[in-house]
Amino acid sequence: MKPDIRHGIFLAILAAGLYALNSPFSKLLLRFMPSTLMAGFLYIGAGLGMIMIFIFRRIAGRPGNEAPLTGKELPYVIAMIVLDIAAPICLLLGLSMTTAANVSLLNNFEIVATAVIALAIFREAISPRLWLGILFVTASCALLSIDDLSSLQFNSGSLFVLLACICWGIENNCTRKLSSKDPLQIVMIKGIFSGTGSVVIGLICGERAVHLGIIPVVLLLGFVAYGLSIYFYVYAQRILGAARTSAYYAVAPFIGVFLSLLIFREIPGILFVAALVLMIIGTWLSSGDT
Repeated sequence: MKPDIRHGIFLAILAAGLYALNSPFSKLLLRFMPSTLMAGFLYIGAGLGMIMIFIFRRIAGRPGNEAPLTGKELPYVIAMIVLDIAAPICLLLGLSMTTAANVSLLNNFEIVATAVIALAIFREAISPRLWLGILFVTASCALLSIDDLSSLQFNSGSLFVLLACICWGIENNCTRKLSSKDPLQIVMIKGIFSGTGSVVIGLICGERAVHLGIIPVVLLLGFVAYGLSIYFYVYAQRILGAARTSAYYAVAPFIGVFLSLLIFREIPGILFVAALVLMIIGTWLSSGDT
């Protein structure tokens, strides 16, 4: 394996580990802040964190030599912002309706969305092994979306999470088109504009942050789980491509599941265990496609 490929894999897994903090800790924070407002503050935290890194980099005399965004990339930037408003709102709505462990595992549907869109729109090659991995991941997500197997009642929270994954799958491919540009600038734009959009939508819908002291905590979580995670993800995409980066990023849900079970002492049922086994197989097949 080439050194740059190893570096790309490391960055993708690092991004995954940071993002894994999102589901369990967001579940805790949803007790103190409505979902749409919280989605906005998470992204604003990411943007503000990147601005601080930019300032520190300038003070240290290391401005960097990354290529800035130009007008040519504007359609992808707009799509990225809109999708990054919709996806976190859907994710947090889902998180408020189902368990954090379920949400963490369902996040792997992003592999399916990213890979299929990469093929259908951007003609990125997908191997038979990755297709098989996608099949297992999809089967796992179907199990996680069922509340009652005997009556086949679907969990509306899971469906919101899957919708979030589809939004992020499209957004991943838009970001892939920007991956040769400065990742710091990309995350600043994502954070500030997407976050502000979500906050405005939340306020229009009548949401209010009752516990103002929780806002700095949400901003910090956004900086770590969204800001730094996206920053490293963009670098990984530059090396690995959208579909392959998404495959390695798939370790995030398993870290999230472990944290969720640890924090909330959730006892998984038979459906969850079966879905977990299918997801592990699907992730192994997907991640082995290097």
